[in-house]
Amino acid sequence: MATATITSKGQMTLPKEVRDRLGLHPGDKLDFIFGADGQLIVKPRTLHVEQLFGLLYRKGEKAATLEEIEAGIAAGAVKGER
Repeated sequence: MATATITSKGQMTLPKEVRDRLGLHPGDKLDFIFGADGQLIVKPRTLHVEQLFGLLYRKGEKAATLEEIEAGIAAGAVKGER
């Protein structure tokens, strides 16, 4: 288990173990999310392009064509005008 200490200025240094496991580098950002049970979840905000590969893949579904995507955007824009 890794442990960090908060300074009087509210700062902390993430232990190397944590930085390595999350793949963090200087300048990366973290999101702090509180779960319904009060548990704190820390997630890296900085994603590399390679990590997005396959994010939208749905097994058994064909990819939408450019025309289908544009029609969906247009339909959403019309709904938003109300």
